[in-house]
Amino acid sequence: MLDLTPKTIYERTALRINPCKTCQPVGALYAALGVHRCMPHSHGSQGCASYHRTFLSRHFKEPAIASTSSFTEGASVFGGGSNVKTAVKNVFDIYDPDIIAIHTTCLSETIGDDVNSYISDMDIPDGKLVVQASTPSYVGSHINGFFNMMCGFINYLTEKTGSPNGKTAVFPGFINPGDMRELKRLLSLMETPFTMFPDTSAVMDAPMTGKYEMYPAGGTTLAEIKALGDCSHIVALGRITSVEPAELMKKKFKVPYTLLPLPIGVAATDSFITTLSKLSMRDVPAEIEEQRGQLIDILLDSHPYTHEKTAAIYGDPDTVLGLAEFCLEMGMIPKYMITGTPKEEFTKQAQALFAKYGVEGCTAKANADLFELHQWIKNEPVDVLIGTSYGKAIAKAEDIPLVRAGFPILDRYVHSYLPLVGYVGAMRLAELITNALMDRQDRDCADEDLETVM
Repeated sequence: MLDLTPKTIYERTALRINPCKTCQPVGALYAALGVHRCMPHSHGSQGCASYHRTFLSRHFKEPAIASTSSFTEGASVFGGGSNVKTAVKNVFDIYDPDIIAIHTTCLSETIGDDVNSYISDMDIPDGKLVVQASTPSYVGSHINGFFNMMCGFINYLTEKTGSPNGKTAVFPGFINPGDMRELKRLLSLMETPFTMFPDTSAVMDAPMTGKYEMYPAGGTTLAEIKALGDCSHIVALGRITSVEPAELMKKKFKVPYTLLPLPIGVAATDSFITTLSKLSMRDVPAEIEEQRGQLIDILLDSHPYTHEKTAAIYGDPDTVLGLAEFCLEMGMIPKYMITGTPKEEFTKQAQALFAKYGVEGCTAKANADLFELHQWIKNEPVDVLIGTSYGKAIAKAEDIPLVRAGFPILDRYVHSYLPLVGYVGAMRLAELITNALMDRQDRDCADEDLETVM
């Protein structure tokens, strides 16, 4: 079954096979989980909420809480106003969150539910809040849902008091809790007062205590979100994922922002650290410089095994761009780069990378699918695949090593606890990629060429 993908490529415009993305509400739910004592709410059917929760739980191996408007045939015909009002009352009465973040589904979007007007008619308990974001499933991807929900929180909650709080707001992009912990470690080392929004660390990687906590200790607090307008600067990580909330903050409160790539690899992490150094007016501490030096040493040592090896990289746009630049720093060639998110900015950024490193013969495509990537590989194979679990079938069919990185990874454990960002994350990536290539060399070489010391 896995090797039946035809080699002949036909241009498709209306059909995606094995899409390299999931729907907007998944991203919106993940963003809402990064807010302290927030209950994400899916305005649609129970099946939608079950899918969104399951998708996140399978990646993080943690429960992803969410309530639902529980649409039936009646709501689908007459609108979901009554359902969501009852749901919000029940959720506050039973689960007692501080805030409910409603995201729409394709069903509620199609019937034209005006969730804003529903919220204005709700009887919301004192001290509690309800926000919403429009996240139709049939356009965009989970990346759009993620930044749309961020914009929802900003639209409803943020304020500007006129008294600067001296903090730098950090929009981390769609990354794992382990990445967020690493970013916070670097911010602390740089002595930069900050607010990270959203922050899923200590929520989606909370420790086992023997007692279930519906609202774990982590997450950006409501007070921190309200005070984003008083921040002196925003560092927006992920040129595609974080630009819209950063632009919204600039438009609403004139908070300036610096848009950076996800700090994956040497150059992107250098940009992040340099920006923090300028904002905090502090020198880079020896601990960070030492880790950078270790990473450079690792890249030099492993270079004989990575030089001019080709890679096919797929997944979320900012993650793919970061992984591709790190491959280029390792001397590799990112021959194919695809994302399922329909943002042409991805292609422009990829072409800029190819030009920066002087590589030719590479292909990048947004709004693409894994079926087409498989066809490209059938016509011209690569040495390694780097991406999510959905490339597993291609890896097996074409007998290519797969390095799992990005979202979602459904068939492995621990990954979401360990960073890909920063110099430490790059060391981990270098280990994963180099070892995959060395394992392949061991497997394929003649018996007399098998080396214990490599």
